[in-house]
Amino acid sequence: MKNIRGVITMNEMYETKYFCNSAEEWRAAGVEQLRLSTVDLTGVPSLENLHRGVEFALQHREQGTSVYIHCKAGRSRSATLAAAYLIKLHCWTPEEACKMLMSVRPHILVRAAQLEMLRKYYQQVCGQSS
Repeated sequence: MKNIRGVITMNEMYETKYFCNSAEEWRAAGVEQLRLSTVDLTGVPSLENLHRGVEFALQHREQGTSVYIHCKAGRSRSATLAAAYLIKLHCWTPEEACKMLMSVRPHILVRAAQLEMLRKYYQQVCGQSS
């Protein structure tokens, strides 16, 4: 991963308090942080947060910089946002986006409720139902 200038944190504040950089520490390192707090395990990113996260990543893409998306295990919350990014970029169905992610990160786990939110997102950005 090169030229990372953005970090999207999908964790709630208490999860990262002692283990991750604060927004100020990221800023001091020249990295912009976007926190989209989502509950662990059962959490589903809101449609609003999917839009915010994807737009943040697209802005960095336009600037030629990279974004790192993370949660605790990198399996569900961050994978849901990464799938939304692929949906926006390619108008892939949620299933196609998740399949692509699984091809490079086999341990991701997008649960039924998260997949349903991705279907709503897909309908909004691609104007189709999956």
